[in-house]
Amino acid sequence: MSPAITRRSSIGGLLRHGVLLVTAAFALAPFVWMVSLSLKPTAEIFQPEFHLWPQHFHGVENYRAAVTAAPMLRFLFNGVFVCAAIFLLQMLVCVPCAYALAKLRFRGRDTLFSAVLVGLLVPPQALAIPHFVLLHVFGLLDSYAALILPWAISTLGIFLMRQFFRAVPDELIDAARLDGLGEFEIIWRVMLPTAIPALAAFGIFSVVAHWNDLFWPLIAVRSEELSTPALGILLFRDDEAGQFLGPLMAGAVIVAAPLILAFLFAQRRFIDGISFTANT
Repeated sequence: MSPAITRRSSIGGLLRHGVLLVTAAFALAPFVWMVSLSLKPTAEIFQPEFHLWPQHFHGVENYRAAVTAAPMLRFLFNGVFVCAAIFLLQMLVCVPCAYALAKLRFRGRDTLFSAVLVGLLVPPQALAIPHFVLLHVFGLLDSYAALILPWAISTLGIFLMRQFFRAVPDELIDAARLDGLGEFEIIWRVMLPTAIPALAAFGIFSVVAHWNDLFWPLIAVRSEELSTPALGILLFRDDEAGQFLGPLMAGAVIVAAPLILAFLFAQRRFIDGISFTANT
């Protein structure tokens, strides 16, 4: 390779990394600012001088107020319970549906998959009124069921799992059938273990979407003890003067921290699942 080509390749690499660093800085700036405000007293937050690190550390008081001024631990429990229940139901529905669309031959299969693709285009907010009316008819509003049941079926989950299952060799399924396994046994004992990267990728999407969801919990529940983390943050909304801004930012850090830890824990499988499904 000539020196000119090597030099151009090095310059191109530096430019790419520069663009990535600038983009990462813009993406991380709100989180850094949120953490900074959560450590400052109220007077320092509104002073005209800018200091990223607080001159007077007030983090302990802010985080204590965030936990005690509102039942933050209850909100976190609700978020974990609701997200886990939604993902479990979605997995129970999506995995068999995706297997059928990927590996079984039956009339109307392509039409059903087209309906799944159309479902990806429908925003969830468009279904809020039908969901609300249906839950009201069955008396399920203001309950955990109201937060969980509308999201038991995920078209995104069916699509991702179907793309992953298409890459699984048919010989593996034929061998399982020769061993006497039924279709449901093949799904849960053969296909599911191979789909862990795709499940991890979909799990990240599902948990982030429903952990951060404010629109539907604001409609479906009224009781404070059923509030999810995003809805619980609204308990600070009456402090228009900003005197609770430090605890508010501390509460936001507490709500965001589990998602960051979950992503860091599942990062490799998330990337593997996305790249694998994108290439099939």
